[in-house]
Amino acid sequence: MEKLYFIPGSQDLYGKECLRQVAEDCREMVDFLNEKLEGTIRIELLPTVETSEICVRDMRTVMCDDDCVGVITWMHTFSPAKMWIKGLQELRKPLLHLHTQANEKLPYDEIDMDFMNLNQAAHGDREYGFILAKLGIPHEVVAGFYRHEHVIAKIRQFAQVAKAIGLSKNTRVATFGNNMRDVAVTDGNRLECEIKYGWEVKYWGIGEIAVLADAATDEEVDAKMAEYLDKYTMATDNVESVREQARYEVALEKFIAKNKVTAFTDNFQDLHGMKQLPGIAAQNLMAKGVGFGPEGDYKISALSSVLMKMAEGREGATGFIEDYTYDLTPGQELELASHMLEVPASFAANRPEIQVHHLGIGGKADPARLVFDGVTGDGIQVTLIDLGDHFRIVCADIELVKQPRPMPKLPVARIMYRHKPNFEIGTAAWCYAGGAHHSVVSTALTRSDIAMFARLTGTELITIGDDTTEADLQKFFMK
Repeated sequence: MEKLYFIPGSQDLYGKECLRQVAEDCREMVDFLNEKLEGTIRIELLPTVETSEICVRDMRTVMCDDDCVGVITWMHTFSPAKMWIKGLQELRKPLLHLHTQANEKLPYDEIDMDFMNLNQAAHGDREYGFILAKLGIPHEVVAGFYRHEHVIAKIRQFAQVAKAIGLSKNTRVATFGNNMRDVAVTDGNRLECEIKYGWEVKYWGIGEIAVLADAATDEEVDAKMAEYLDKYTMATDNVESVREQARYEVALEKFIAKNKVTAFTDNFQDLHGMKQLPGIAAQNLMAKGVGFGPEGDYKISALSSVLMKMAEGREGATGFIEDYTYDLTPGQELELASHMLEVPASFAANRPEIQVHHLGIGGKADPARLVFDGVTGDGIQVTLIDLGDHFRIVCADIELVKQPRPMPKLPVARIMYRHKPNFEIGTAAWCYAGGAHHSVVSTALTRSDIAMFARLTGTELITIGDDTTEADLQKFFMK
């Protein structure tokens, strides 16, 4: 399991008895947090920072441990911040500054200067906060007594975001072909993606998958078909089309394992050697946590992988979606989001059906796909765009709703949602902010999760929701 290291701060001026108490309090705190965060993260205590040398050793331990995704720091006493500078300069993993105390209440009748010197996070954490600001280190501050539920919840959230950033640093996107010809928003600087987020965006020809698919054995295809029939309802007589998708998924799984890939893209304009555009194959892999972006959209492919990792252990669905069309009935405006084929099966509100229909784009055989209606509930829509000199995340609050009427002639998965605060402001704000037509929708994550990810990665964030007003639209445009 991934871990966080816990590093307390103090100094040697208060004597050995004070430092002994600091260590004892920190062990108690770490034991308590491990109990509360079991199943999410493991926390390990490192030596109290009393000198610059100890700080450097602690931070090198953090950086050299592949299982470690981040660090929690807390100043039990006053810890002069100059001793933290060299160590913090070594740190390149997410940092949480826990502003807390070992005690919840003041012992009003007994408090003396010894107690004050030992329990002075109000003093030490402000000194430490200054040096973090001075060094410009992205970090998260959580304030409150460490045993309180809201503090535990924020630490848990930080752990989930830190795990996602850890995955981000090791994300490898296989792009089978380039991005769709002449489309702007899916393009960008792949090198900058790797520098900023750790995303290795690598090109392979789609022929690699075609060769692996042709080599898939009947036994492998039969096993994949059995998986499909276990999870989905066969609603087509064209079984060979479904078996072709099974071959693609077998091929993709082999490719992913061999090349340590966590996300991939394809492109209907580059399908040389393929009989179909991958449909079920992509949908089923996304439901297993593999990131995906259509039409060569490597940014949304990587982002979907990262956000699915962030959502692990939470109820709800997370995955790729595309903005498609609207119902503009006054006062009841809704969006219908979908794609040609590749909506993740994790969004299904009902048991998906396997269907085969003509696809009027790509020039290939009729592909098999999963057809279903989408889940409902509050959610977010998130996208990442490349503006040349910086990246921007756009995050909008939405409400996923049940479709008002059946759509018997629409042979794709469909997700419907209502924009907040309303259609006019919500969609206008998205357009002003430059939000893409490809995004990640989640009913498991919240705007707060995305804001933390943006802070810790130093990414510009624009949020849209019930608190967005018409006056804000001009501000978005000016950014």
